[in-house]
Amino acid sequence: MFMADREYFNTRTIRNWAEEDRPREKLLLKGKAALSDAELVAILIGTGTASLSAVDVAKELMNGVNNNINELARQTVKELMKNKGIGEAKAITIVAALELGRRRKEIVEERKRKIRGPQDIYEEMKPYMMDLRHEEFWILLLNQGNVVIRPMMVSRGGVNGTVADARLIFKAAIENLASGVVLVHNHPSGQLVASEADKQLTADIVSSGRMLGIPVLDHLIFTDLGFYSFATEGLL
Repeated sequence: MFMADREYFNTRTIRNWAEEDRPREKLLLKGKAALSDAELVAILIGTGTASLSAVDVAKELMNGVNNNINELARQTVKELMKNKGIGEAKAITIVAALELGRRRKEIVEERKRKIRGPQDIYEEMKPYMMDLRHEEFWILLLNQGNVVIRPMMVSRGGVNGTVADARLIFKAAIENLASGVVLVHNHPSGQLVASEADKQLTADIVSSGRMLGIPVLDHLIFTDLGFYSFATEGLL
């Protein structure tokens, strides 16, 4: 029996499914919103294995990340390749597709974005800090009306920490004619607690800002699931 014949009579092969159940056809018939995450991933990977359909492979892949698309976005090519039916080409396709989704989030409308509180800071920084597996330190430069002039990365560190130089922060603020600064760094561990080092660094930067007449309005610890605001906790 030819290989094509064996594939045709394999009930796991997607071509034997009802048309409305096949991921590509389902998208055309019912729209993209009708597909599960696994079905969308199945379209990306295209084919399965001798014993698993593309949807089966995608379901096992999603089960491995607790069916969380954000966790999938954190996977490297090598980590994805540990899954049955995922070779290098398929892994690269998945990583590329999720990176396109991330970049789409970075394209913000041309509008004035006013910072009214920590939730606004968190939403502003999501495109830059979501899914990071290492620490980064960013600042938001604001004008006199607390409207965002620009976000800027100050430093990039490892899994456990990063540093920030007050001189670089206020040099950027002066060059951009900022009237206020917001500090933001992430905790890849997800811990929403300010360490003693975080508190001391914040105090030093706040003190430098006072001398220059450029106030630090908040320092946000960013995680994928929430944030910790120094201003809200009375630590500024």
